[in-house]
Amino acid sequence: MKYLLYILLLSYPMASMAQNRAQESKMVKDLRKFFAKYKPKDQVLTQAPQMLDYKLDNKSQKITITADEFFAAQEFSPELNADIYKRIRKELPKPYRKYEITIVTNGMSIDALIPNRLSKDIDKSRMWGDVEYDGNPWTQNLSYPAKTTHGLNNRHVSLWASHGRYYDVNRGTWKWQRPKLFGTTEDLFTQTIVVPYLIPMLENAGAVVFTPRERDWQKHELIVDNDDKASGTSYIEVYAKHEWTDAGTKGFASHRGTYKDGENPFEAGTARMAKTTSKKNNYSLISYMPKFPEEGRYAVYVSYSTLENSVDDASYTVWHKGEKTEFRVNQQMGGGTWVYLGTFDFDKGSSQYNRVILTNRSARHNGVVTADAVRFGGGMGNIERGGLTSGLPRCLEGARYYAQWAGMPYKVYSSKNGTDDYGDDINTRSLMTNHLAGGSCYVPSQAGLNVPIELSLAVHSDAGYSKDGTGLIGSLGICTTGFNNGHFNTGMSRMASRDFADALLSNAARDIIYKYGKWNKRELFDRNYSETRIPEVPSAIIETMSHQNFPDMMYGQDPNFRFTLARSLYKTILRYVNDQHGRQSVVTPLTPDNFHIEFTDVDEVRLNWRAVNDPQEATSKPTGYIVYTSTGSSGFDNGTYIRADNSHRIKLEPGVLYSFRVAAVNAGGCSFPSEVLCALYNPGATKDILIVDGFHRLSSPAVRNTQFEQGFDIDEDPGVTLGPTAGWVGRQLCYDTGSMGIDGEDGLGWSADDMTGIFVAGNDRNHVRTHAEAIKEAGRYNIISCSSEAIENGKVDLAHYQLADIVLGLERNDTHSLEYYKTFTPAMRERLEAYVSRGGSLLVSGAYTGSDMTSPDEQSFLANVLKCRFGGRNRTSGGLAEGLGTTIQFYNTINEKHYAATSADVLNPIPPAYAAMRYSDGPNACVAYKGDDYRVITTGFPLECIRSKQKQTSIIKGLINFLLK
Repeated sequence: MKYLLYILLLSYPMASMAQNRAQESKMVKDLRKFFAKYKPKDQVLTQAPQMLDYKLDNKSQKITITADEFFAAQEFSPELNADIYKRIRKELPKPYRKYEITIVTNGMSIDALIPNRLSKDIDKSRMWGDVEYDGNPWTQNLSYPAKTTHGLNNRHVSLWASHGRYYDVNRGTWKWQRPKLFGTTEDLFTQTIVVPYLIPMLENAGAVVFTPRERDWQKHELIVDNDDKASGTSYIEVYAKHEWTDAGTKGFASHRGTYKDGENPFEAGTARMAKTTSKKNNYSLISYMPKFPEEGRYAVYVSYSTLENSVDDASYTVWHKGEKTEFRVNQQMGGGTWVYLGTFDFDKGSSQYNRVILTNRSARHNGVVTADAVRFGGGMGNIERGGLTSGLPRCLEGARYYAQWAGMPYKVYSSKNGTDDYGDDINTRSLMTNHLAGGSCYVPSQAGLNVPIELSLAVHSDAGYSKDGTGLIGSLGICTTGFNNGHFNTGMSRMASRDFADALLSNAARDIIYKYGKWNKRELFDRNYSETRIPEVPSAIIETMSHQNFPDMMYGQDPNFRFTLARSLYKTILRYVNDQHGRQSVVTPLTPDNFHIEFTDVDEVRLNWRAVNDPQEATSKPTGYIVYTSTGSSGFDNGTYIRADNSHRIKLEPGVLYSFRVAAVNAGGCSFPSEVLCALYNPGATKDILIVDGFHRLSSPAVRNTQFEQGFDIDEDPGVTLGPTAGWVGRQLCYDTGSMGIDGEDGLGWSADDMTGIFVAGNDRNHVRTHAEAIKEAGRYNIISCSSEAIENGKVDLAHYQLADIVLGLERNDTHSLEYYKTFTPAMRERLEAYVSRGGSLLVSGAYTGSDMTSPDEQSFLANVLKCRFGGRNRTSGGLAEGLGTTIQFYNTINEKHYAATSADVLNPIPPAYAAMRYSDGPNACVAYKGDDYRVITTGFPLECIRSKQKQTSIIKGLINFLLK
């Protein structure tokens, strides 16, 4: 009996141990299964996570579970973490469910991966803390009429659009860094988000934005410099009490021809300087007056030397088409490189009304102002590699080449010593950021140019495709936290970068889903990437979408989507930066709509508009507006601030054509401006003409999306961008869905190179002005204008006008745009029918005036009101039309000068209406109706597309006179 009891006592621990081992084995099996099947609720992980290891401590009753980086690649929050622990605890055998559990992934517990914005306990090591820049900004627009207090005022950020054209040293040729797919390449596509949308949004919020790639899409470049009196330019020094003398430093000087590797234009010349004065009327100045080869928009860059006694408020004035914008530049930073002021409209030729002036005036008159070159326009690439230049505009090249032109040290743009331009380009973006920020409070222990850059962002697109051709890939975020012992130059934790990347990714998905219903939020990777490792400030990469996946690019090529995405990125930067400094954020308003003008007296008009609500952003409500005005051929002024009132009255000078735009403002900054509307008071006029802007459309090219084909058909319809775009590489050649995922010319999406370097003109929202200029030449009429929305909403009464000039441009319901557009909505048709029934006359022009009207009600409107029927599309005339005693040519192929009507409508008259113009190959281009009740003319092409300004004016005058005779 004793022996049996002894055996039982001896076997009990062994049985217990075996049971424990079985339970532990089951626990491991269940945990591995849990991680393999784990899926975040609102996030897509492209690879299932795995449990890598575990540690079981029965003595202290603790379990530590280690998962791979794919488990770390999600957005953690207190709620999510609590749910994860709850679910894991259920997977454990009962004896372990009361143990303390810790999940480690990417070297950190999941609780440490909760971003500050979602955490109940703020990690101050991820904050700037006492690190704060409170001096004058690098540049400041003193002419801005409002005040930004809760935006990004006095904040400096670095931002860039991924790749660019580069020289392949091994193959001896210039090439794109990414494949040509769906009409574009990543090198170009990401620019279409950053340049027209994201950078302006940040600047509208008050930020100073540096980008290591040329930002200006202007092909011309003009430099005025003390060391180079280029033909046609004028460099003039004017002395008062203090003369301009040699600054004793190296400065910019250009030479003819190209630049070889290692040549630094900012070490080839000299700079000038003058002691400062505070006197208003007795100061020295330098005038920089170029000779512009053509009218257009040009970026303006200045350069100077930073000396020990440089001032922080150097005074620059940019004269543009007779208007002036004043800037203050902090010359205590950023010397020896190009410093961007802004982009402006300039006249052709050389004029004192189109130049830059620098004075020696300063509120701190005990220092010096320095002067070097001033540059107008982005220009063409001039860096020679392997005996060749890219042959493309500088803005399409990689950062490596702009950095050289901008005077960066060789080690900044050639970390590979000239042997690998691809690697150089990737590193240049970050190294240039560090060089500028070095010596500032944010990068104090590195030498540099003292610019207080505190954040950097790289905007990319990614590869990958859905195998069935229908699924989205979506957005991906990247950061690097494991470099330099996890710290930045100031000692700040690099976990700040994860917080930033997390917010970018999460907010982009949220905002896109809110607007368009669906999107994929992919992983947040913490990996060793140059663009997130090298910067000494919080940094992130946002892989916006997959350029290889057609469902993604159907969104990405739509300008409305690009606006939504850019606004999301801007809002994230706004909140992230202000949260870092314990400040409140106010989001900029959206552009006002329903813009319209009405006469309140014979020589007075009232401008009216409506605020646009942003349901996502309670703070974005406007508190005021800025009305921008242009008279005659002058440029727009800097605006008049209007307190929270949705109207503004203005007296008109007789015979002067006025043009207006309006933007909404609040404490966070300024919206994008509205379309241009016009007004003209003509003494003695007995009739008033209303010009209606009905061209709002923004769209991707025509879409092919079937079981067998996917892609964009530029020839069928090139789409419409907001202003010009540099986003097209060429026409898509391969539409075969069977070749999905194949690299090279046989792969789905592969595109030609026939549009590379062409900045395709788009909707510049300035069409009313074109018509108004022509009507003004008739000398008989008053002019007023409105957006078509204002008519549809009943804010404008057509009965007040003898003629309505309906400008439709490329407006139509194309069925693939993310926003809905229509030539004649039901509300517009109803109002126009009532208008003509009272004897009002109509001039209707556009490329889709007939083809967009397909329903019985719409066709009835065409027949009964416009007196025509749709007769098909015309592509064969070469843009030629004949009639009214002349032959005209209109833009019918994509080009850089004006948006093109690549397909025009054939309109057949319904008697007694008749054809007033025909295309050169015979079909009817214009229908005229002269009835006893009213008159109407309808064209199948946009009148503003007529190439010759003289003929455009003549045609519009003739049509107007017929209608009002």
